[in-house]
Amino acid sequence: MSANITFAGYATEQRHARNDGDRLHRTLVYVAAAAAVLLVLFLTIYGFDYYWLSSAERPFSAKHALLKPSGRIGIKLGILGVGLFLFIFFYALRKRISWLSRKGTTKHWLNFHVVAGVTAPVVIIFHSAFKFGGLAGVAFWIMVAVALSGIIGRYIYAQIPRSVNSAEVSIKELQTYEEELTAKLAHQQIVSARDLQPLLRIPAPDKVRKMPAYRAIVLMLALDTMRPFRVARLRRKVLSWTGTIVALGGLIPTTNADLEEVIASARRKSTLSKRMVFLNQTHQLFHLWHVVHRPFSYSFAILAVVHITIVIMLGYL
Repeated sequence: MSANITFAGYATEQRHARNDGDRLHRTLVYVAAAAAVLLVLFLTIYGFDYYWLSSAERPFSAKHALLKPSGRIGIKLGILGVGLFLFIFFYALRKRISWLSRKGTTKHWLNFHVVAGVTAPVVIIFHSAFKFGGLAGVAFWIMVAVALSGIIGRYIYAQIPRSVNSAEVSIKELQTYEEELTAKLAHQQIVSARDLQPLLRIPAPDKVRKMPAYRAIVLMLALDTMRPFRVARLRRKVLSWTGTIVALGGLIPTTNADLEEVIASARRKSTLSKRMVFLNQTHQLFHLWHVVHRPFSYSFAILAVVHITIVIMLGYL
């Protein structure tokens, strides 16, 4: 725990927009994700009629020379997939290379790590022309496991309360902030305490501590999934029927500034309370995730090297 992190700094982070560096990072992440989506859409639209053919029919297609795994586009997709996977390993390497560790924050690296980790298997799917036999097929499914576990890891990481410099905030400061939100909600006149209860309902700490890891993460996901619907229900309690229709049943913010301020405070308290209650479980899950995620990553790396070596030996590159 860091003594340098103040409650005021944490509260400011929660209440205000990210600084310029965070906004730039978020923009770059969106650009990278958009580029990946556009690439997949292009390949899907352009190659749909080819990928839909059977293996026996594909050699007679005009696109075969381009889209087969060793084709002009196919081989480039393979190189791109490997390049993305190599980039993924930079996240682990930065912890061991001092100059690299000073570039950006762990959170920023992890976001790009996840984007690359999700994009790489999709690119490899198109490289293989949707054929997953032999060694390449085994490597692909291991890579899918790496991507899925990476998404889970990013979610678990987000459950650990952190400050702007990625140091953990003390439990006392979290409790102070939670108490401030509780007091703020108690004094507001917009929504009744009874109506707020479903949104603020969190499992008892003693019950959570006794849960196995898999139940804890399922319950966290359930709470996060249900929160938007509980917020919508809260809006519907206040809005007229016309306002409810305009707000799509309460799923989108309204023009009622007072109501939205109460909802923002309630949402912050719900999220913060959940993270505090599950904090010990989250740390255990994050450690367990590393134990599971790394072997998959290293296994894929070995199989990818073997696959590339065979391809080079056979003269495809």
